[in-house]
Amino acid sequence: MDVPPGHGPAFDAFVALIARLRAPGGCPWDREQTHASLKPMTIEEAYEVLEAIDEGDDAELAGELGDLLLQVVFHAQIATDDGRFDVGEVIARVHDKMVRRHPHVFGDETARTSGEVLRNWEAIKEAEQRSAGAEKPPASMLEAVSPSLPAVLEAYQMATKASRVGFDWPDPPAVLAKLDEELGELRSALAADGDRRAVEEEMGDLLFAAVNVARLLNVDPESALKAANRKFRRRFAHVEGRLRERGKRPADSSLDEMESLWTEAKERERP
Repeated sequence: MDVPPGHGPAFDAFVALIARLRAPGGCPWDREQTHASLKPMTIEEAYEVLEAIDEGDDAELAGELGDLLLQVVFHAQIATDDGRFDVGEVIARVHDKMVRRHPHVFGDETARTSGEVLRNWEAIKEAEQRSAGAEKPPASMLEAVSPSLPAVLEAYQMATKASRVGFDWPDPPAVLAKLDEELGELRSALAADGDRRAVEEEMGDLLFAAVNVARLLNVDPESALKAANRKFRRRFAHVEGRLRERGKRPADSSLDEMESLWTEAKERERP
């Protein structure tokens, strides 16, 4: 299946704009950027897309997706300037990959459920790696999950990949039982004179189990934790504001007073 001709006038104009910014006589800042210097911004833009999704703001999401697209085109333009590849190759590669990995749509294979699709995806990916003649085939399918990911996302992605080949808890109650088990082991580690290494290990196991509870409940753990963080910010800001009305700061207040204001913040949020 061939890539459709052209990228569309709007996209072509945007690519030309970024090329102009990077060209001699363009923007000094844009001309100085490298793949490495753009890494923090690429990550930031991806997270801002997630935040816009969580907020349910379509106008904001459209803007943030544009900012993320800017990062893709910018990285491609840096490569173009170095004579390595261009945005057309970026598009062609992902286009061909999607065709190869959807033989149930573009070929003669069948896949009746999303689970079958994901299992096929992993098998096709493994076959691609073999046919590419990799000198050292991956020792584990989990090598595809970058260890540089944030810990919650890394845990989620690893468990998701393992689940595609049947290595998983059967249902949410089973993983909830695992969560209870890990909580018990953390309590035991704390009781054993607070062995720091054991406590850290059991804490990690507890967090990993919690991520899997979210996964089996079809909840994105990163988004869920972000929402909890926003709720904490909002409620603590209420505590600080009420204390300021009394001429006080949190450091000058008792725990009982702050907890009372925290409860007040919770009550204000109830429907």
